[in-house]
Amino acid sequence: YIVKAKGEKKLTVVALDLGIKSATPRSLAERGVEVHVMPYNSTVEDILAAKPDGVFISNGPGDPSTMDFVVEIVRQLLESRMPIFGICFGHQILGRALGFSTYKLQFGHRGINQPVMDRTTKKVEITAHNHGFALTAPLEGVFTTVYGHGEVTHVSLNDNVIEGLQLLDAPAFSVQYHPEAGAGPHDAAYLFDRFIELMEKNPVNH
Repeated sequence: YIVKAKGEKKLTVVALDLGIKSATPRSLAERGVEVHVMPYNSTVEDILAAKPDGVFISNGPGDPSTMDFVVEIVRQLLESRMPIFGICFGHQILGRALGFSTYKLQFGHRGINQPVMDRTTKKVEITAHNHGFALTAPLEGVFTTVYGHGEVTHVSLNDNVIEGLQLLDAPAFSVQYHPEAGAGPHDAAYLFDRFIELMEKNPVNH
């Protein structure tokens, strides 16, 4: 289904639905983005047929290691330099596409008021979480993947779990929490703006 942009349409995004919350397309639509919500088992051809400026990988339940089909799609999108933004489950999928493994947390992160440090701004955000799995990636410094370099951008202050990453040589980033949940005064809605900026700086040739 399609969520129309509010006001003038600036960009088109395909949202891969792994269990998407209605607030997410709404947050994008409010920023002038037309959102095509597509089933998680869509092919790359299905996705590109919508002529997106970027792809959003949604949150959802489950074990990311069972979603190799989606991981493979994300790899193909990374190769084509499609701007990508993943949250929660989508963050774990992006991490696996980059070659990192995921593991089950002994104590899952549930509920609001989870402090997360955004290393790029040095700000602590109070975020809403609902995840039982996490990514294994180098916490310090720059890591190397087949798609270029990247870095961990967000870390949980409670237990050092990775809560966000970005690629430095390709237009892709992700966070492990819900930007639209608005848990605190400095909520993470700016991440949608970051995604829009990423798409504007990395136009896709259709």
